[in-house]
Amino acid sequence: MSTGVATLLVGSVPLRDSATVFQAAAQTLGRSARRLPDGETGRRSNWIAWQRAVFGAVAALVESSARERDYQLFPPFTLRPGAQPSDVRFGPLGFAAEAIDSWRVFQELKARGTLAPDTRLQVALPTAWAPVYSFISYHWQREIHPIYEAALLAELAALCEVIPSESLCIQWDVATEMSWWERVYPAPFNDIESGVLDSVARLLNAVPAGVELGLHLCYGSMNNRHWKEPVDTANLVAVANGLIARTTRRLDFLHLPVPQNRTDSNYFAPLGGLGLAPRSELFLGLLHLDDGVEGALERIHAARPFAPAFGIACECGLGRRPAESVGRWLQLHADVARHLGG
Repeated sequence: MSTGVATLLVGSVPLRDSATVFQAAAQTLGRSARRLPDGETGRRSNWIAWQRAVFGAVAALVESSARERDYQLFPPFTLRPGAQPSDVRFGPLGFAAEAIDSWRVFQELKARGTLAPDTRLQVALPTAWAPVYSFISYHWQREIHPIYEAALLAELAALCEVIPSESLCIQWDVATEMSWWERVYPAPFNDIESGVLDSVARLLNAVPAGVELGLHLCYGSMNNRHWKEPVDTANLVAVANGLIARTTRRLDFLHLPVPQNRTDSNYFAPLGGLGLAPRSELFLGLLHLDDGVEGALERIHAARPFAPAFGIACECGLGRRPAESVGRWLQLHADVARHLGG
């Protein structure tokens, strides 16, 4: 497929394995997708849920007796009696090992000609706060966060040592922090705006030069629903602009969600104040299977006055969608891109 409209797969794709994801995406999306994720298959299929086992393996932690909020699958961990935060030591988190395994598959498919030579492997990583907020009790989160963050950045460094920078894209998934910004859940610091921007900017700035940097701002997808429907794109733009101002390198792409029922200009109007650099790409997550190409074109028409140039994507990853729907989701990307490409 040849088109000037870029497509982006946000991350998770519930197929059998990374090879299946790469092949299906390449066949359907063609050159419209210059970055491909491995689908976060297997144990990673429910975003960060697989990291719970990492916390459970820490001797200084023990599971508490009850959940602390509704949007939480399991009771969080707390310090074992007699333990101190300094006793918490994480082993390998698994992100580097998974990315390196996917890179080997990626290389093989490139060698066969299945993937275009300049396609990058897109590795999606959660912010450090996402697992800590999910799996650690409120009382200890601020003490445990820097320990986990150091382990996460070590994973980033390890995978960047193996995967060539010109073949790699790192996408940071920012969902937990958006729930604080929107005042949906209690934040672990009083100055929410500065706390969010400073902590996420540290992660963005840790991505080495030459590696593409992507940012996915997210409103959650548990049970394929947001924890809050965004009123408009104002808070998304505020977070993106705040992070752009705090980063020492260019953001290569930004992905923002668009609810299915938002075909009005009010939702998109704040995009006029987005401060992306000229070479940075904007992707709008406006593809929805329920209303297909027609609905996507309505949302595109509403967005264009405020963001004349952007690529297309879903609102979030597809990991919680039925596996049998993946083909239709991929085809929707291709159909809309083809329609816009003339």
